[in-house]
Amino acid sequence: MNRNTGILFFTLVVMMIGFGIIIPLLPFYVTDMGGSGISMGILMAVFSLMQFLFSPFWGDLSDRYGRKTFLMLGIFGNGISMVLMGFATELWMLFAARALAGLLSSATLPTAMAYISDSTDEESRGGGMGIIGAAMGIGMVLGPGIGGVMSDISLSAPFFLAAGLSALSLVFIWILLPESLPEEKRLKSEKKLQGPQIKAMWESLFSPIGFLFGLAFLLSFGLTNFEGVFGLYAEYRFDYDAKTVGMVLTVIGISSAVVQGALTGPAIRKWGDSAVIKTSLIASSVGFLLMLTATNLTTVMLTTGFFVISNAMLRPGVASLISKRATQGQGIAMGLNNSFMSLGRIVGPIWAGTVLDINLSYPYMTGSFIMALGFVAALIFLQRETILA
Repeated sequence: MNRNTGILFFTLVVMMIGFGIIIPLLPFYVTDMGGSGISMGILMAVFSLMQFLFSPFWGDLSDRYGRKTFLMLGIFGNGISMVLMGFATELWMLFAARALAGLLSSATLPTAMAYISDSTDEESRGGGMGIIGAAMGIGMVLGPGIGGVMSDISLSAPFFLAAGLSALSLVFIWILLPESLPEEKRLKSEKKLQGPQIKAMWESLFSPIGFLFGLAFLLSFGLTNFEGVFGLYAEYRFDYDAKTVGMVLTVIGISSAVVQGALTGPAIRKWGDSAVIKTSLIASSVGFLLMLTATNLTTVMLTTGFFVISNAMLRPGVASLISKRATQGQGIAMGLNNSFMSLGRIVGPIWAGTVLDINLSYPYMTGSFIMALGFVAALIFLQRETILA
């Protein structure tokens, strides 16, 4: 890993620490403020709604004006939102902070992916995307752990730490990270920036990589049936506190980060993106059902760990395949990919929170069905795409 990749790695770790901190803390924030499963689902969805609307906007801008500025904007937005979360005392304050975070921090992931695409050839791109996935996995390891341990101090303390780390990352990008997209390679377009690119997303579904965008939505929808309500599920079913939820996510997250960082690149090079995606989908479907069989902390760790490891290579595999087959700018393609994933994270938590209030098992049962549906679709469409390619 070179210096530039290392800075991107650290930046995405910091971003995901901010996201991961919320998972063990938010159930207790929400219940203390009088909310329920649907309240938590909507709160998670607000963040993703803003990402959905603005990721292509930032990706387009980075194709035109370079990557560095928008990486800095994204991490700045993350830091400010963490401060606001720390000071929140009512539900509407949480909603406002998460909306701002989604609006600004949505610049980070598509721009980082485009930076990797600028800096790698097709053979090594899968490994580059795997490094991004590993950074996100490590952030998801550290975030819940920090949130859980520091909850003994106060529920707000972890957010202020995350804000400080965001400030440090901002300085690293500003001083040490060079621009990856030189002036002569930037997208020249007279078209006005459209912001929320609903039309572009609709048209992209009918492009040669339309199925991959649909798959990005599907995997994100399915995954948020786990992520979006795990804290409440664990609190309601096992009476876990924030520290225990954080510990569970920390242990299983280590496995996920190792799989993404060490195995994604070699697996894609040996078996191809399509095979990795299909295997991850069917294993994730089984993993959802296994999690419902857990009865104590040991079986929670084992079954949740199986699910997370099964899912670890799915997102970088889809992103790598989109990048290789994109015919437009990498920033636009990665922005659209992130928007479809954000769309899944809008619908997924709302659905999961709603059905959790009806029955604790329903989010995981529907998650299993969605992943199985994605597997069947991948058998049909990815095979066809491979033949055409």
